[in-house]
Amino acid sequence: MKILIVLFFGFAAVSAIPHKTDQLLPKVDDVLTYQYVTGGEGKNLVVDLWAEAQQLEESARYQPDVVNAYHLFTRANPTVSQPIVANNADWLTTTHYNSTRRTVIIIHGWLDSVTSGVNTVLVPAFLEAEDVNVIVVDWTHGSGTVAYPIAVANTVISGEAVARFVSWLNDASGSTLDQFHIVGHNLGAHQAGIIGRNLGGKVAYITGLDPAFVGWINNDEKFKSTDGVFTEVIHTSAGQLGYLTPLADADFYPNGGVDMPGCISQECDSNRSFHYFGESIRAGGFTGTRCFTFAAAMAGQCFMSGPLNMGGIKPKTGQSGIFYLRTNALPPFSRG
Repeated sequence: MKILIVLFFGFAAVSAIPHKTDQLLPKVDDVLTYQYVTGGEGKNLVVDLWAEAQQLEESARYQPDVVNAYHLFTRANPTVSQPIVANNADWLTTTHYNSTRRTVIIIHGWLDSVTSGVNTVLVPAFLEAEDVNVIVVDWTHGSGTVAYPIAVANTVISGEAVARFVSWLNDASGSTLDQFHIVGHNLGAHQAGIIGRNLGGKVAYITGLDPAFVGWINNDEKFKSTDGVFTEVIHTSAGQLGYLTPLADADFYPNGGVDMPGCISQECDSNRSFHYFGESIRAGGFTGTRCFTFAAAMAGQCFMSGPLNMGGIKPKTGQSGIFYLRTNALPPFSRG
């Protein structure tokens, strides 16, 4: 039913859109020019997959090394962030950043912000589970445009800038990449991979939470299994808002990857990825059954040996595969 609703609104909107005359960039995927995509906080938009000349000017104005902001949360300041100013080592010493702890970096998605659900769910989950540094990346200057192809392009250049920030942070503090866990949702999931890739694939743990589908099918910059030492993706709106096929060392398809129990919208489905992940950090659970293919995972026809737990605070280095599991409709979501 949800797919039918999406198609209805998508085609209704396309019929009302005028002919384009200022096309400059090719559309980001070999699909319909206009696609229905849900952005931050449930904004339902028909996006244009062609970028126009004036939109290039908007993208050129985005300078992530200057405008991206980095908000530090620790157990000493769990609710009010401290800014970390890139390339200012003296400022860093005034914060609660501790180089002896593990560091988690969280990247929000399209049209989201530092106060979006992925952050409000995961920051307290990480701090409850372990004494870590949590850095929330605010890249709203790049993600906040309704011109979706530009947001996709900005995802890449923001990821490159965040990688430079991490390199500086490690140089200034003595932290190392084996202490890092990078987590991203939606466009931020692909950005998490891009960050790891630009750090030589040496980040210990990278988690993609329902990586965006539109704009990434033929995009060489999408999340890759080699972006970190251990990479994991949780698919909860596969083939709709989220990416359809496996991307990581370990790919989980809870409830078959679509139509999450308790949800009545694709946006809810996509957001379940960070709710499941947050619960896995706090309490574990979510035992996945190994599948032969992702199609088997989506059909729930998985019977192979070698189960693996989804998510969690520590990487499952050396593990790989495709996994299926069932969840509850309400918290606690894990069935074990």
